[in-house]
Formats: sequence, structure tokens, C-alpha cells
Amino acid sequence: MKLDADNPEDKNADADGDGYTNLEEYLNSLVCYTLGETYTVQKVKQFEPTAESLKQYECPEWFRDAKFGIYVHWGVYSVAEYGEWYGKNLYVESNKPDSAYVYHVKKYGHPSKFGYKDLIPMWKAENFDPDAWLTLFKDAGAKYFTPCAVHHDGFDLWDSKYQRFNAVNMGPKKDLIAMMRKATKEHGLHFGVTTHLARSLSWMQRSHGSDKKGPLKGVPYDGNDPKFVDLYHPALKGKTYSGDTKNAPKWWCDNWYNRLKDLIDNYNPELLYLDSGIPFLGEDNAKTGMRLMAYYYNKSSERNNGKQECVYTMKKRGKGRCIYIDGASTLDLERSKADRLYAEPWQTDDSIGPWGYTAGVEYKTVNAVIDKLIDIVSKNGNLLLNVPPKADGTFDKETIDILKGIGKWMKVNGEGIYNTRPWLVFGEGPDTKMDKNSNKSPYTAANIRFTRSKDGRNIYVIALGWPEKSIIVKSLAKGGMLTGEIKSVRLLGHSGQVSWNRNEEGLLIEMPR
Repeated sequence: MKLDADNPEDKNADADGDGYTNLEEYLNSLVCYTLGETYTVQKVKQFEPTAESLKQYECPEWFRDAKFGIYVHWGVYSVAEYGEWYGKNLYVESNKPDSAYVYHVKKYGHPSKFGYKDLIPMWKAENFDPDAWLTLFKDAGAKYFTPCAVHHDGFDLWDSKYQRFNAVNMGPKKDLIAMMRKATKEHGLHFGVTTHLARSLSWMQRSHGSDKKGPLKGVPYDGNDPKFVDLYHPALKGKTYSGDTKNAPKWWCDNWYNRLKDLIDNYNPELLYLDSGIPFLGEDNAKTGMRLMAYYYNKSSERNNGKQECVYTMKKRGKGRCIYIDGASTLDLERSKADRLYAEPWQTDDSIGPWGYTAGVEYKTVNAVIDKLIDIVSKNGNLLLNVPPKADGTFDKETIDILKGIGKWMKVNGEGIYNTRPWLVFGEGPDTKMDKNSNKSPYTAANIRFTRSKDGRNIYVIALGWPEKSIIVKSLAKGGMLTGEIKSVRLLGHSGQVSWNRNEEGLLIEMPR
């Protein structure tokens, strides 16, 4: 429902940050008059690799407006069709029938004879059509696209200067990131990349092991072969550092920095997603991670006439696992969402199923995805939705149907999603919880969410289920939060009139028949 509200007292009407809120913001934009000409001089921010300096970060307007992006996990692991953690799990000895180890031994052979490296030539991406991908994503209503440029396996999908195990030298023998970026920009979407590299050193240590029992007990896995050290990394002595990059050696910190800087320099991502907080803990004390943040922000300013226009998303991983600096980046919540309205934009990254393509699994319903998107947007967030391609570069029918279903809904209701801002409250109704692993939505028409137009004149009321006859919106009662008058009520996608009445109990809306 779209409400045209005459509400000058709406406190959130200028919450998008278009106006100046304090003296410091005013002084950052000086109007100069010279010889009768008027021009504006912007104070250019310079970021330093310190917590204080990085807090100058501002989430750009394009991200606030976009609301919905598409994400893909696509790599060597896609060949096995057993999830994106296959490169590690195939080396985890197990007798469980559904384990990656048992699956691998049965399908490919023992890890001492056939390891992760041997899947690389099998990944050909022979049917990859970036234009078809972006057509599908754009039709689904996505405003940005962020492929996984490197996962924990450490295989780079670009023409990497610092990793010979990359998609140009091996496997597809194509610069996949360049191809995806080109198609993304041609279709008018914003382009970003996700990176999961920081944990790769510890993540691949399993490849240096061997079976602890059975006929091949003690026979080294293929990760021990020095010819493949660039993929499997050197074996670390003693106890390896935790999966969240604690006590990483300097050479690894430098390698991580150089590879991500290479991505920034040559592919100009507007969004950089880090699958952690700021690396690295221990001796490095996050200096390398903060140095990259400063470089990325300054590079964005350099490319955008002095204005930082990039988005850096990262996660809070908990004390002792990584560093997170409030206000220095945009918060990402993996497979979860905020339980309240956040003042600053944030993002949920989620998937229709497993992150990497896995044959025969059940996906989320279209309704579940849309309900999650609405709930997230009402709380000032964005949804980055992962759809896993097959190794050949195609999507299964179920994925295509989900994307088409989202697009169909967006074409009718996108006005209440894109370019909106949160209202005074995110919603009303029962405190219904949506399990992060659920494929179906638990919400009903009693669960209501709100968004508003940037200028504050329109409020969008979205019920997470179709009301049978009518709906009453208690938050819009006379004498309540909305102090102005409601001029009109319109149902998006419906050309006829809508009957409505506002009183002290709420806004009563009769559904068209």
C-alpha cells in the first residue's frame, strides 16, 4: 500500500543525509564566489590506516537506494557439486556416508592420488554467458552484482599477478571477473566482488594430512607435493592459527594485501565484501587490513572527484576472532538479519540454498526470499542474494524460476523497495521469527512492514501475507506517530480505488475484490 502523507513533522523525512546536520558537515562544502562565477569546493577526505581515520567512511547513496543485489559462488568446487567447502572437506577423513571425504573417494579416488588440484582442469565454464547472467539478474530486480572473486580455496577468478592458480592460467582460461564486470556495467548495475582469502592459509592445511586408519593410513595427501605449494600453501608447524586469521605470518598478510589491491586497481569494484572482520589478529594487529581499507577508500575518492563512493562490507566475528571497527565500514550479517531498525545501512548476505552448487537440494521459495527482503529493507538493510551456478556456467531451472518470481514481484512493488528509507518504526504485528535455514516464510498478513519515500511524503505499508478482506494498520492511527493527514491510499499494481478509513484505532484498508 502506498500512502500519500502530508507530514512535515515526520522526524525521519531527511534521514537520508541530504541535508547538513552539524557545523562540521556544513564546513565540508564551501561555496566560493570569484569574478561573478559560483562553484563548489569539496573538502577531500584522506583516509589513514587508523581506526579514527577510517571512521570517516560514509555509506554511499547508491547503496542506500539499491536494496537488492545478486551474489554467486562459482569456482573449482562447483565441479564436484558438493558445496563450496569441498576443497577442505575432501581431506577430512570420515566414514559418514554423506561426508565429502567418502563422496570424493567414491567419485574421484583417494586424496593422496586425486586431490583438489585435479578438479581444476575439469572446470571449463564452457557455457558461461555473462550477458545472459546479467539479463537474468537485472530482470530479477537486482541493482548490484558481486561475484565471489576468490573463496577460501585461494583460486583467483581474475588475471591475478600474485597467484598462478587463477582462472586465466588454468581451468576456464578466461578472466571471469573482467567478463562479469563488463556485462554488469553494460546492464547498468553496480559491480562489486566478495573475497574470502584471509582464511585460506589455515583452511587448506588439511591437504597436508593423511588418513589415520585404513589401508592408506599415513600416505600423505596431495597437498604435501611441493609443486602445488601455491595452491595448498606451506604446511604450518605446530598448531595452526584459527580460521579467522589469528597469528598469520607476515608473508601471508602481504600476499593477501597484494591480491586484494590487485583486484581494486584493475577491476574497480564499487563494493568489496570481506568474509570476516578486519584481518589479521596477533602480531599484525589488523594493520594490514586497515591499510587495505584506507587504500580502497582513497582509491574510490581518486576515481570519483574526491568523493568516497565505494562500499566495504564486513562482519563482526566475536572477540578474539577478528577486529571490527564500528563506523569504519558497512555491517554484513551472514544468513541473518537485524532484529531492529538500524540507523546506518547494513546488509544481509544469504543464499537460496547452499552457497556453492550442490545437486539435488531444496531451495528457498520465492515468497520466503521476498519476505526476507521486505523485512530487511524496513530495517534499513540490503539483501545480497546468492544463486549458485553449475560448473559449466549455467543455472538450474529452479534457480531461474526463483529469480523470475522475484522479478515479477519487484516489477509491481519495487516502488516500495528501491530508493526508500525506513520509517519511524520498521513494522508491527507478531514477533514472528524466521529461521535462517528455513526455505519457507512463517509470516502472515498480521506481519506488517513500513518503508518511506526519500522526501518523506509517501509511506509504504507492506503486509507479509495477503489480507482476506481488510487490514488495520495500528501504527497509522489518528493521534499517533503520523501527525499529518493521509491524502490518499493506493494499492500498487491495482488501478482501481481503495476504500479506507483512519481513526484512533488505526488505518483500516478494505482489500479490492
